[in-house]
Amino acid sequence: MSDVTFKVFRYDPETDDRSRFEEFTVRVSNGMTVLDGLYHIQEHLDGSLAFRSSCRAGVCGSCAMHINGTYRLACETQISALNSNTVRVRPMAHLPVLKDLFVDMEPFWEKYKQIKPYLIPGKDPGEMERFQTQDDRAHLDVIIDCILCAACYASCTVNNYDEEYLGPAALLKAQRFFSDSRDSARDQRMELVDGEHGVWRCHTIFNCQQVCPKDIDITGSIAIMKRHLMARRLSPSFKKEL
Repeated sequence: MSDVTFKVFRYDPETDDRSRFEEFTVRVSNGMTVLDGLYHIQEHLDGSLAFRSSCRAGVCGSCAMHINGTYRLACETQISALNSNTVRVRPMAHLPVLKDLFVDMEPFWEKYKQIKPYLIPGKDPGEMERFQTQDDRAHLDVIIDCILCAACYASCTVNNYDEEYLGPAALLKAQRFFSDSRDSARDQRMELVDGEHGVWRCHTIFNCQQVCPKDIDITGSIAIMKRHLMARRLSPSFKKEL
């Protein structure tokens, strides 16, 4: 066991004029995660510390935060793996801070809603099932692993200056439904992401891909949408799936 210094972002917009970092000394044992450390601080050192978490298993994505220079899931980040005696924790960028590490996710969800994140079957098939082959399902294998943690959203530099940009998570989900053989709104989905605040605003910097806890090729999904849009413009009769 050893002592590690947690430098935690503190800010309460209702009482504070500016943000600050507060230091806490935490005794770390083997297997301890950053989330464990934050709970130790909250339960034993400062009960006013605010942060979001839920499953503690890398499934819900709610504990995403900026840890030692990059966005990670606190529940999956082993303190020993950071190779540092200091753990510096900040909230997610591009989202309003409600208190400390707890941010308002509403802007993120509003953009997610814009891409219509659900299957649109088209004509009513009645009692018929919407069959999908294994090969068709294989197109979704990696994309559906997104847990909507918003780490990609926070890491994207475009979100820093374009508040209307849909963001990598929403664009990834748009491609997920676009690629689903059961969906009948491909043209509509193309229109939703085709614009200065859609796929064309992506600068292909790969920040989103580097921080994704599920190793999803987010940039590649956005590129697929761009390629399909360009193909449609060059050949209106283009129907080939990319």
